[in-house]
Amino acid sequence: MIPAVLPTYNRAPLNFVKGEGSWMIEADGRRFLDLGAGIAVNVLGHAHPKLVAALTHQAETLWHVSNLYQIPQQEALAAKLVENSFADTVFFTNSGTESCELAVKMARKYWYDKDQSDKTQIIAFEGAFHGRSSAGIAAAGSEKMTKGFGPLLPGFTQLPWGDVEALKNALDETTAAVILEPVQGEGGIRPMADSDLRSIREICDEAGVLLILDEVQCGVGRTGKLFAHEWAGVTPDIMMVAKGIGGGFPLGAVLATEDAASGMTAGTHGSTYGGNPLACAVGNAVMDEVAAPEFLDDVNRRAGLLRQKLEGLVAANPEVFEGVRGSGLMLGLKCKVGCVDVVNAGYDNLVVTVPAADNVVRLLPPLNISEDEISEAVARIDAAAQSLTHSN
Repeated sequence: MIPAVLPTYNRAPLNFVKGEGSWMIEADGRRFLDLGAGIAVNVLGHAHPKLVAALTHQAETLWHVSNLYQIPQQEALAAKLVENSFADTVFFTNSGTESCELAVKMARKYWYDKDQSDKTQIIAFEGAFHGRSSAGIAAAGSEKMTKGFGPLLPGFTQLPWGDVEALKNALDETTAAVILEPVQGEGGIRPMADSDLRSIREICDEAGVLLILDEVQCGVGRTGKLFAHEWAGVTPDIMMVAKGIGGGFPLGAVLATEDAASGMTAGTHGSTYGGNPLACAVGNAVMDEVAAPEFLDDVNRRAGLLRQKLEGLVAANPEVFEGVRGSGLMLGLKCKVGCVDVVNAGYDNLVVTVPAADNVVRLLPPLNISEDEISEAVARIDAAAQSLTHSN
């Protein structure tokens, strides 16, 4: 008999009932250090007092009105995002998947309105994850994402990850946009080299093609800058964000330049829940914390410490780990044993991590994790690795 909850997840046998900062408490009372943060969502940890206060105040005032009306909280959050990014305008969604849908629509509508309706092709890269909608899986193109869901939405091409020459050769008169993650998350914590990202921006400019960046997982302070592309000194035309922007409350957004968004006039897109007062109240509180330069400085210090300790961990466990990769507090442990085995051994040692492709364990802690908690977390991963070594 099928369970009441559709069985599309292989869930761990854990039932967390409370969160406190970088900690999650299981129903049986065990305390786990959280290096997953709800898959890069809880950027300020669990039950952060400023987020709790923002949500509580808004919940006592007004929950939802729909986008038929002005929403002051939405306007305030949009202004903060515009002030702190390349963008001129913002559309709010509930998730990264919805952000992908709009980004694709926006790029195609841009060219349609310029009387170039044949420019519909969008170039993506292998290993990508852009959500699980029809557009998202068509962009990713992998068999794991697409098998059984055909016919796929047409108009997407996948190139080898970071292959700049392949991109040059793939561009033609039908190309509308290039879409990529500055750091692939689900794909195994694979950062694109800054030089390659700069080259791709130049190629897009020369060809007159829009650049869409998917910062759903790597954005909102995760790499030590507010947005990951800032490290390369480039800007996109359209950017997708979600996850961290709501700090745990469902919230996403598409940021764009005035030019790239020019086709999205009244009636071309909408969302009943997107950018409602509850979500934007929390999003404003997240931005007030994460966008502060001193907060991002702390993220970089913590990231340096974590990376240093992980390098030591790899050296101490050569039978289990191959190396460390990633950026900021978006790091991956490339494994020699099964990455899921490492994650499960971590559960036994009261530390939460997240598996990814390419046999990588993702480490995505709250951005405000303390130095002592970093040391304790790495010690627990070390104990997990030791248990795997001794069991073989």
